[in-house]
Amino acid sequence: MRVRVVHWPLLVLVLFSLLVAACGTQPAAQPTAGPAEPTSAAGEEFTFGMVLVGPINDGGWNQAHYEAAQYVVEKLPGVKFIYIDKVNPADRPNVKVEQAIEELIGQGARLIITNSAEFADGTNVAAAAHPEVAFIHASGDKVLTGEAPANVRNLMGRMEYGKMIAGCAAALTTEAGRLAYLGPLIDPETRRLVNSTYLGARYCWENYRGRSADDLAFKVTWIGFWFNIPGVTLDPTKVANDFINEGYDVILSGIDTTEAIVEANKATQAGKRVFAVPYDFKGACAQGEAVCLGVPYFNWGPDYKRLVELARAGQWEPAWEWVGPNWSNLNDPDTSMIGFVKGPALSAENAAKLDEFIAKLADGSLNLFTGPLYYQDGSVFVPEGQVADDKTIWYTSQLLAGIEGQSAP
Repeated sequence: MRVRVVHWPLLVLVLFSLLVAACGTQPAAQPTAGPAEPTSAAGEEFTFGMVLVGPINDGGWNQAHYEAAQYVVEKLPGVKFIYIDKVNPADRPNVKVEQAIEELIGQGARLIITNSAEFADGTNVAAAAHPEVAFIHASGDKVLTGEAPANVRNLMGRMEYGKMIAGCAAALTTEAGRLAYLGPLIDPETRRLVNSTYLGARYCWENYRGRSADDLAFKVTWIGFWFNIPGVTLDPTKVANDFINEGYDVILSGIDTTEAIVEANKATQAGKRVFAVPYDFKGACAQGEAVCLGVPYFNWGPDYKRLVELARAGQWEPAWEWVGPNWSNLNDPDTSMIGFVKGPALSAENAAKLDEFIAKLADGSLNLFTGPLYYQDGSVFVPEGQVADDKTIWYTSQLLAGIEGQSAP
């Protein structure tokens, strides 16, 4: 396995030389006439790079991407991986994503993956300037809206299903009927994931617990970013403890890091009974197995492998992909983009109920985006008797009625 991290002193030198050569001007972005064709000659090593918003060992979103890249290297001979992580205002306040991309291209990358919604514009700027390079923007939709150059693809997993399963596990377990969601920043993605969690919780609360939705408290608090930035975001450790002190006994995480399960575990060790559902990364339960009900996670490896193969073969085309789980084997590492690992704290009885719920999602007999569904302000999200289409779900504009928390920044 060949995995190499780019060192930042080299980045500084490269950027400085570019600045001097350009005499203070920025190179003009060239329009793309068609899709990129990053072909490799027979036997030539193919390098792909990744720009990550957080650290590769965060136990969440970024670690899942990093391990997916390692999966690609293991599965595809002749492929090399390079990366730059922690591209965010706290760790690298003066570095733009397009600068990091330039460094990776300078190191030979023919395919670039960027893994944050906040990287959309910078990815497009770099892609326009490098039509010979293929780009994947994970979680974005600029291809769908027609704003991306022709060498960009968007890729996202249908984590809505994973969050429904997480919500169900929480509702099956809560003793207080009080569920809390530790949210990152507010945008359509995070709203639809909170809504999905609530819909799964409400269904299982009503149908397996036999309780009224009015008796289920569901609160979201947004910290302001995907992880803690001291002085900028709310402190997720404090937010998690506030939930615990307010009587919420299951904390579901929507951020990139593991504070929810860490604090739930501490509280339980101190004599309280608090459960958690972490997020993003398959191994996240390890942070507190005694309180972990399970983890919905992304498995980017198979799709990254497929797309690296396309780029290497010169078959790159623009696309917007929203990839679902393999319902026949939710946790198949080679086929399923979305998985859910049951946690040790989920009882056998509730695990069986959760399996029944998953089976209904899998065979289509249950679609939780069926109306009537209402937003917080009382307006209609999905009319009665209708099922929301992909765009309606993707561009969710508010939280649903029944959820306590902000719908807008």
